[in-house]
Amino acid sequence: MKRSILLVNALLISMLTMAQKPSGEKQDQIIESQKEVNTLLNQIIQNQEQAKAIMGGEVNLDDPNTKMSYAYGISIGESFRMQELGGMDLGAFMQAMSSALEQKPGLMTNVEAQKFINDYMMEISQKKAQAKKDEGAKFLKKNSEREEVKTTESGLQYEVLKQGEGAKPTAESKVTVHYHGTKLDGSVFDSSVQRGKPASFGLNQVIKGWTEGLQLMPLGSKYKFYIPSNLAYGDRGAGQSIAPGEVLIFEVELISFE
Repeated sequence: MKRSILLVNALLISMLTMAQKPSGEKQDQIIESQKEVNTLLNQIIQNQEQAKAIMGGEVNLDDPNTKMSYAYGISIGESFRMQELGGMDLGAFMQAMSSALEQKPGLMTNVEAQKFINDYMMEISQKKAQAKKDEGAKFLKKNSEREEVKTTESGLQYEVLKQGEGAKPTAESKVTVHYHGTKLDGSVFDSSVQRGKPASFGLNQVIKGWTEGLQLMPLGSKYKFYIPSNLAYGDRGAGQSIAPGEVLIFEVELISFE
Protein backbone atom coordinates (compact mmCIF):
# COMPACT_ATOMS: atom_id res chain seq x y z
CA MET A 1 0.00 0.00 0.00
CA LYS A 2 2.91 2.39 0.70
CA ARG A 3 4.02 1.62 -2.82
CA SER A 4 0.53 2.65 -4.02
CA ILE A 5 0.89 5.99 -2.24
CA LEU A 6 4.23 6.61 -3.98
CA LEU A 7 2.67 5.75 -7.34
CA VAL A 8 -0.18 8.18 -6.78
CA ASN A 9 2.26 10.90 -5.73
CA ALA A 10 4.36 10.26 -8.81
CA LEU A 11 1.26 10.42 -10.99
CA LEU A 12 0.25 13.74 -9.46
CA ILE A 13 3.74 15.18 -9.96
CA SER A 14 3.74 13.98 -13.57
CA MET A 15 0.39 15.64 -14.19
CA LEU A 16 1.69 18.88 -12.73
CA THR A 17 4.79 18.78 -14.90
CA MET A 18 2.86 18.14 -18.11
CA ALA A 19 0.28 20.88 -17.42
CA GLN A 20 0.80 24.57 -17.65
CA LYS A 21 2.22 26.15 -14.53
CA PRO A 22 -0.79 26.68 -12.23
CA SER A 23 -1.47 29.72 -10.15
CA GLY A 24 -0.55 29.85 -6.47
CA GLU A 25 -4.19 29.21 -5.54
CA LYS A 26 -4.33 26.24 -7.90
CA GLN A 27 -1.12 24.85 -6.44
CA ASP A 28 -2.62 25.01 -2.95
CA GLN A 29 -5.71 23.12 -4.17
CA ILE A 30 -3.53 20.43 -5.75
CA ILE A 31 -1.51 20.04 -2.56
CA GLU A 32 -4.71 19.72 -0.50
CA SER A 33 -6.07 17.15 -2.96
CA GLN A 34 -2.83 15.21 -2.69
CA LYS A 35 -3.13 15.22 1.10
CA GLU A 36 -6.71 13.91 0.84
CA VAL A 37 -5.55 11.10 -1.45
CA ASN A 38 -2.81 10.15 1.02
CA THR A 39 -5.32 10.19 3.90
CA LEU A 40 -7.72 7.92 2.01
CA LEU A 41 -4.94 5.49 1.12
CA ASN A 42 -3.79 5.38 4.74
CA GLN A 43 -7.36 4.56 5.77
CA ILE A 44 -7.42 1.72 3.24
CA ILE A 45 -4.18 0.37 4.72
CA GLN A 46 -5.63 0.53 8.25
CA ASN A 47 -8.83 -1.19 7.14
CA GLN A 48 -6.83 -3.96 5.50
CA GLU A 49 -4.78 -4.42 8.67
CA GLN A 50 -7.98 -4.62 10.74
CA ALA A 51 -9.46 -7.15 8.32
CA LYS A 52 -6.27 -9.18 8.50
CA ALA A 53 -6.43 -9.09 12.31
CA ILE A 54 -10.02 -10.37 12.21
CA MET A 55 -9.68 -12.97 9.48
CA GLY A 56 -6.10 -13.92 10.24
CA GLY A 57 -3.08 -14.00 8.00
CA GLU A 58 -1.15 -17.06 6.94
CA VAL A 59 -1.88 -20.04 9.18
CA ASN A 60 0.89 -22.41 10.24
CA LEU A 61 -0.74 -25.71 11.18
CA ASP A 62 2.60 -27.05 12.39
CA ASP A 63 2.04 -25.05 15.57
CA PRO A 64 -0.27 -27.08 17.88
CA ASN A 65 -1.97 -24.00 19.35
CA THR A 66 -2.61 -22.54 15.89
CA LYS A 67 -3.92 -25.89 14.67
CA MET A 68 -6.25 -26.13 17.66
CA SER A 69 -7.49 -22.57 17.02
CA TYR A 70 -8.08 -23.33 13.34
CA ALA A 71 -9.91 -26.56 14.18
CA TYR A 72 -12.23 -24.70 16.53
CA GLY A 73 -12.84 -22.12 13.81
CA ILE A 74 -13.85 -24.86 11.37
CA SER A 75 -16.15 -26.43 13.98
CA ILE A 76 -17.84 -23.14 14.93
CA GLY A 77 -18.12 -22.01 11.31
CA GLU A 78 -19.71 -25.30 10.27
CA SER A 79 -22.15 -25.02 13.17
CA PHE A 80 -23.11 -21.50 12.09
CA ARG A 81 -23.54 -22.65 8.48
CA MET A 82 -25.86 -25.48 9.50
CA GLN A 83 -27.92 -23.01 11.54
CA GLU A 84 -28.02 -20.70 8.51
CA LEU A 85 -26.14 -17.93 10.32
CA GLY A 86 -23.91 -17.10 7.36
CA GLY A 87 -24.63 -13.38 7.72
CA MET A 88 -22.69 -13.10 10.98
CA ASP A 89 -20.99 -9.77 11.71
CA LEU A 90 -17.46 -11.14 12.12
CA GLY A 91 -16.19 -7.89 13.63
CA ALA A 92 -18.78 -8.03 16.45
CA PHE A 93 -18.22 -11.77 16.85
CA MET A 94 -14.44 -11.42 17.23
CA GLN A 95 -14.80 -8.47 19.62
CA ALA A 96 -17.11 -10.48 21.88
CA MET A 97 -14.92 -13.58 21.60
CA SER A 98 -11.86 -11.57 22.59
CA SER A 99 -13.66 -10.05 25.59
CA ALA A 100 -14.78 -13.48 26.80
CA LEU A 101 -11.36 -15.10 26.37
CA GLU A 102 -9.59 -12.22 28.11
CA GLN A 103 -12.29 -12.05 30.83
CA LYS A 104 -13.00 -8.41 30.05
CA PRO A 105 -16.44 -6.79 30.45
CA GLY A 106 -18.42 -7.03 27.23
CA LEU A 107 -21.58 -5.35 25.96
CA MET A 108 -23.59 -8.34 27.24
CA THR A 109 -23.20 -10.70 30.14
CA ASN A 110 -23.04 -14.42 29.40
CA VAL A 111 -26.57 -14.84 30.79
CA GLU A 112 -27.89 -12.02 28.58
CA ALA A 113 -26.13 -13.47 25.55
CA GLN A 114 -27.56 -16.96 26.09
CA LYS A 115 -31.08 -15.59 26.55
CA PHE A 116 -30.81 -13.52 23.39
CA ILE A 117 -29.49 -16.49 21.38
CA ASN A 118 -32.31 -18.73 22.63
CA ASP A 119 -34.97 -16.12 21.84
CA TYR A 120 -33.41 -15.31 18.45
CA MET A 121 -33.17 -18.96 17.38
CA MET A 122 -36.72 -19.60 18.59
CA GLU A 123 -37.99 -16.70 16.52
CA ILE A 124 -36.15 -17.95 13.43
CA SER A 125 -37.47 -21.48 13.97
CA GLN A 126 -41.05 -20.21 14.33
CA LYS A 127 -40.79 -18.14 11.15
CA LYS A 128 -39.40 -21.11 9.22
CA ALA A 129 -42.09 -23.39 10.62
CA GLN A 130 -44.83 -20.96 9.65
CA ALA A 131 -43.43 -20.60 6.13
CA LYS A 132 -43.41 -24.40 5.76
CA LYS A 133 -46.93 -24.64 7.16
CA ASP A 134 -48.18 -22.05 4.68
CA GLU A 135 -46.47 -23.90 1.85
CA GLY A 136 -47.90 -27.22 3.08
CA ALA A 137 -51.43 -25.87 3.51
CA LYS A 138 -51.41 -24.56 -0.04
CA PHE A 139 -50.21 -27.92 -1.36
CA LEU A 140 -52.71 -29.95 0.69
CA LYS A 141 -55.62 -27.76 -0.38
CA LYS A 142 -54.82 -28.27 -4.05
CA ASN A 143 -54.04 -31.95 -3.50
CA SER A 144 -57.41 -32.52 -1.83
CA GLU A 145 -59.15 -31.48 -5.05
CA ARG A 146 -57.79 -34.54 -6.85
CA GLU A 147 -60.47 -37.23 -7.23
CA GLU A 148 -58.19 -40.08 -6.13
CA VAL A 149 -57.17 -38.35 -2.89
CA LYS A 150 -59.20 -38.89 0.29
CA THR A 151 -58.93 -36.69 3.40
CA THR A 152 -59.64 -37.92 6.93
CA GLU A 153 -61.13 -35.85 9.76
CA SER A 154 -57.62 -35.22 11.17
CA GLY A 155 -56.41 -33.75 7.87
CA LEU A 156 -54.43 -36.82 6.77
CA GLN A 157 -54.62 -37.32 3.00
CA TYR A 158 -54.12 -40.62 1.20
CA GLU A 159 -54.61 -42.36 -2.11
CA VAL A 160 -54.77 -46.06 -2.78
CA LEU A 161 -52.02 -47.31 -5.09
CA LYS A 162 -52.86 -50.98 -4.50
CA GLN A 163 -55.78 -52.31 -2.47
CA GLY A 164 -55.17 -55.45 -0.43
CA GLU A 165 -57.86 -57.81 0.86
CA GLY A 166 -56.44 -58.86 4.24
CA ALA A 167 -57.11 -57.70 7.79
CA LYS A 168 -56.13 -54.24 9.05
CA PRO A 169 -53.64 -53.54 11.85
CA THR A 170 -54.62 -51.74 15.06
CA ALA A 171 -52.80 -48.94 16.90
CA GLU A 172 -51.09 -51.59 19.06
CA SER A 173 -49.92 -53.74 16.12
CA LYS A 174 -46.32 -54.28 15.14
CA VAL A 175 -46.09 -53.86 11.37
CA THR A 176 -43.54 -54.75 8.70
CA VAL A 177 -43.56 -52.35 5.76
CA HIS A 178 -41.67 -51.04 2.81
CA TYR A 179 -41.82 -47.25 2.59
CA HIS A 180 -40.42 -44.33 0.61
CA GLY A 181 -40.49 -40.88 2.25
CA THR A 182 -40.13 -37.59 0.36
CA LYS A 183 -40.69 -33.89 0.94
CA LEU A 184 -42.73 -31.53 -1.23
CA ASP A 185 -39.68 -30.74 -3.35
CA GLY A 186 -39.31 -34.45 -4.16
CA SER A 187 -36.15 -34.97 -2.12
CA VAL A 188 -35.91 -38.31 -0.31
CA PHE A 189 -35.31 -38.15 3.45
CA ASP A 190 -35.86 -41.82 4.34
CA SER A 191 -36.56 -44.97 2.36
CA SER A 192 -36.55 -48.67 3.24
CA VAL A 193 -37.00 -49.25 -0.50
CA GLN A 194 -33.64 -47.63 -1.23
CA ARG A 195 -32.03 -49.61 1.57
CA GLY A 196 -33.55 -52.78 0.16
CA LYS A 197 -34.80 -54.00 3.53
CA PRO A 198 -38.34 -53.72 5.02
CA ALA A 199 -38.76 -52.01 8.39
CA SER A 200 -40.65 -53.29 11.45
CA PHE A 201 -42.00 -51.20 14.34
CA GLY A 202 -44.97 -50.67 16.61
CA LEU A 203 -47.69 -48.32 15.36
CA ASN A 204 -47.72 -46.68 18.79
CA GLN A 205 -44.07 -45.71 18.32
CA VAL A 206 -44.33 -43.61 15.16
CA ILE A 207 -45.76 -40.24 14.08
CA LYS A 208 -49.54 -39.77 14.29
CA GLY A 209 -49.96 -39.80 10.53
CA TRP A 210 -48.47 -43.28 10.36
CA THR A 211 -50.47 -44.58 13.33
CA GLU A 212 -53.70 -43.40 11.72
CA GLY A 213 -52.81 -44.19 8.12
CA LEU A 214 -51.60 -47.76 8.55
CA GLN A 215 -54.87 -48.70 10.30
CA LEU A 216 -56.69 -47.85 7.06
CA MET A 217 -54.67 -50.40 5.07
CA PRO A 218 -55.75 -54.02 4.56
CA LEU A 219 -52.82 -56.44 4.46
CA GLY A 220 -51.08 -56.36 1.07
CA SER A 221 -52.09 -52.78 0.32
CA LYS A 222 -49.90 -49.94 -0.88
CA TYR A 223 -51.03 -46.40 -0.03
CA LYS A 224 -49.60 -42.96 -0.54
CA PHE A 225 -49.93 -40.66 2.47
CA TYR A 226 -49.72 -36.86 2.55
CA ILE A 227 -49.08 -36.02 6.19
CA PRO A 228 -49.57 -32.46 7.57
CA SER A 229 -46.88 -31.26 9.97
CA ASN A 230 -49.18 -31.54 13.01
CA LEU A 231 -49.45 -35.28 12.28
CA ALA A 232 -45.71 -35.56 11.59
CA TYR A 233 -42.90 -33.76 13.44
CA GLY A 234 -44.68 -30.45 14.08
CA ASP A 235 -42.76 -27.27 14.84
CA ARG A 236 -39.71 -29.14 16.12
CA GLY A 237 -38.84 -30.90 12.84
CA ALA A 238 -36.49 -33.87 12.85
CA GLY A 239 -32.75 -33.21 12.73
CA GLN A 240 -31.33 -31.73 9.54
CA SER A 241 -33.57 -33.82 7.26
CA ILE A 242 -37.03 -32.53 8.14
CA ALA A 243 -37.66 -28.84 8.76
CA PRO A 244 -40.16 -27.54 11.33
CA GLY A 245 -43.68 -27.38 9.91
CA GLU A 246 -42.93 -29.64 6.94
CA VAL A 247 -45.49 -31.79 5.11
CA LEU A 248 -44.26 -35.35 4.48
CA ILE A 249 -45.21 -37.77 1.70
CA PHE A 250 -44.90 -41.53 2.14
CA GLU A 251 -45.56 -44.47 -0.15
CA VAL A 252 -46.17 -47.39 2.18
CA GLU A 253 -46.66 -51.08 1.43
CA LEU A 254 -48.05 -53.18 4.30
CA ILE A 255 -46.24 -56.53 4.17
CA SER A 256 -47.35 -58.07 7.48
CA PHE A 257 -48.39 -57.26 11.05
CA GLU A 258 -48.89 -58.97 14.38
